[in-house]
Amino acid sequence: MRRLGRESVTKVHPIQTGSVRIKGAQKERRGAGPGILGILTDRQWTDWLPTYAWLIDHHDGMIVVDTGQGEHLLDHARSLHPYVRWEVSFRIAPEQEIGPQLRALGVGPRDVKRVVLTHLHMDHDGGLRHFPNSEILVASGELDMAKGWMGALRGYLPGRWPSWFDPVPLELSATPTGPFVSERRLTAAGDVVVIATPGHTAHHLSVVVYDDNAAVFLAGDPSYDQDLMLAGKVDGVSPDVAVSRQTLAAIRQFASQQPTIYLPTHDPAAGARLAARSLVPGLPNRGGQVILGASLTTERR
Repeated sequence: MRRLGRESVTKVHPIQTGSVRIKGAQKERRGAGPGILGILTDRQWTDWLPTYAWLIDHHDGMIVVDTGQGEHLLDHARSLHPYVRWEVSFRIAPEQEIGPQLRALGVGPRDVKRVVLTHLHMDHDGGLRHFPNSEILVASGELDMAKGWMGALRGYLPGRWPSWFDPVPLELSATPTGPFVSERRLTAAGDVVVIATPGHTAHHLSVVVYDDNAAVFLAGDPSYDQDLMLAGKVDGVSPDVAVSRQTLAAIRQFASQQPTIYLPTHDPAAGARLAARSLVPGLPNRGGQVILGASLTTERR
């Protein structure tokens, strides 16, 4: 199929794959106890939130970040998993899955060189079936945590993966990107980089695209929206509050050092922010201060 036209060397396209509702205590952690207890006892639901995936149109090859929801998630009410059955709700039509939306942009299943999954929760890997010919990259630790019956207990749904799913374990190098302790370049020029952003899951990843003098931060779920990131508010799913806070602090430091467009998966303002190229506001430049990790430089390679 044809390639997308590009106004610049690299173009990032938002793909909204339906909507999701979660408990308020999942969006923002409440109290000091285990987050899952707060979610299970919370009676307050959020409004419908978008579920974004992202297409990076790059001359080295097209890259998709997360695959969004799939229509099969609508049968969650029949799931035996208590969280899936009672604590989350999905809304998606077949034409809202990532495959049909990419085809509408002129992108076929063989045009996508790589798919990077920020993590393996079902609203991020639900569209995997559309990419049987792409290289699928997943953090090796994330893949280990998601497998088998223990993975199901942790909230993953490995039984829903396509039968052909055999991802490439993604190992990051111990080379920092700003305050982040490790990275993996996905392009020869180093303008698309995977970084470790643990918190929402222990091996969570984000992808940074350096384009038009700004860093487009395809976050995944370090926070559910930009305001929560700026406030340092940890979500209710994170298994380690301290690690999540470190990651949120590192994102703020990163954004204080260079113009950054921060795009979490479920932020209702993310699509408009990307279109307007609206930067993270009001962060002081902290110079060489290091927040995440130790003995790191704040300069990009």
